[in-house]
Amino acid sequence: MNTSAPNLSAFWMPFTANRYFKRHPTLVRGAEGAYFTLSDGRRVFDCLSGLWCTPLGHGRREIVAAVREQVGELDFAPTFQVGHPKVFELAARIAGWAPEGLDRVFFTNSGSEAVDSALKIALAYHQARGEAGRVRIIGRERAYHGVGIGGISAGGIAANRRAFGALSAPFVDHLPHTYDPGQMRFSRGQPTWGAHLADALERLVALHDASTIAAVIVEPMQGSTGVIVPPVGYLERLREICTRHGILLIFDEVITGFGRLGANFAAQRLGVTPDIIVFAKAVTNGVIPMGGTVVRRSIYDAMMRGPEQTIELFHGYTYSGHPVACAAGLATLDALEKDDLVARSAKLSKVLEDGVHSLQGEPHVIDIRNIGLAAAVELGAREGQPGARAREAFERGVEAGLLLRFTADTIAVAPPFISSEEEIRNMIETLRGVLRGIA
Repeated sequence: MNTSAPNLSAFWMPFTANRYFKRHPTLVRGAEGAYFTLSDGRRVFDCLSGLWCTPLGHGRREIVAAVREQVGELDFAPTFQVGHPKVFELAARIAGWAPEGLDRVFFTNSGSEAVDSALKIALAYHQARGEAGRVRIIGRERAYHGVGIGGISAGGIAANRRAFGALSAPFVDHLPHTYDPGQMRFSRGQPTWGAHLADALERLVALHDASTIAAVIVEPMQGSTGVIVPPVGYLERLREICTRHGILLIFDEVITGFGRLGANFAAQRLGVTPDIIVFAKAVTNGVIPMGGTVVRRSIYDAMMRGPEQTIELFHGYTYSGHPVACAAGLATLDALEKDDLVARSAKLSKVLEDGVHSLQGEPHVIDIRNIGLAAAVELGAREGQPGARAREAFERGVEAGLLLRFTADTIAVAPPFISSEEEIRNMIETLRGVLRGIA
């Protein structure tokens, strides 16, 4: 094995302070189970399942075997005017995981592409029904919907929008976010306050007129902005308003799909069925990039009009439904089902909840939030140095054997479903020590 240090200059790293990283690099050379191996040989616990995408842990033999076999059998096949068996098989399997009525699957290569595809499908659906005036998309403050133009337009993270505002799609508005620390601080699971915040959608309907609104897109749980959990009754209220005004409701489940909240999708855990679900990340356990949308059958059927030989949706990607990604996806779903890992995620959720909330009162902790097998610890910012305290926690975490995820001054954890209860408790206790050691 070549253990010499690589030249770090050529790679422009995504969502990274490149200059800082290249002075203080953290390099990973291997992974197995719930652990990464760093370039110096140390093992660190994977506290965020990669980037929310490896719930089965790393190096799952059945997924590795499926990918190897698929590369040898069929390394690529187009899905424009041609198909291959595994893409249809995986679509049917995903439809079986989704809420009843959502059973048509459109594949992409990432969550960002899946969001943009969902928005295009929403617009095309209304056009097919003779309501071409429904062109407006309603997103939400603090939302992360990837980095496509549709996603950053509907998204609500200021830094993602600021630099690219000139490219933003027109006809987009935003709901207020649902986080109020005065009412929700240290909530366990869904806060009991805040359902009324959904009524802001009625104000946007009054402002723009329902006849101009195509869809509302929200994350059931906002992960990238720091595990913001929906208030009890909030999503139900959004669903009711959308139904009454003929507006499609889209759930961005790129993070929550395939078991993160202890159910197949957050829609099932939270008891609210949208019209479109966006998925990615865990569908292949992060082994091969893949994303997609699961669409209510009535939306698909509305598009299937006109001459039979006519293309119904002028949209797609070269690698939509790539055979190697499909093989990884099928092996991932097999493993999730065989080992009953969604139920295991639900069981471990209580261990994580009790553990993470035991950090209340530790230095710098100003809030803790959790739902399912995901949680966030928010730290008070250093005066004039936003993000510095969480970065120090990240660096001390690596030294202590944890690979944490931080955004601004919030530390997020979402361990693999294969984690043991002991590993989760150890993660919390190690984090406690980290917090006690930072200034």
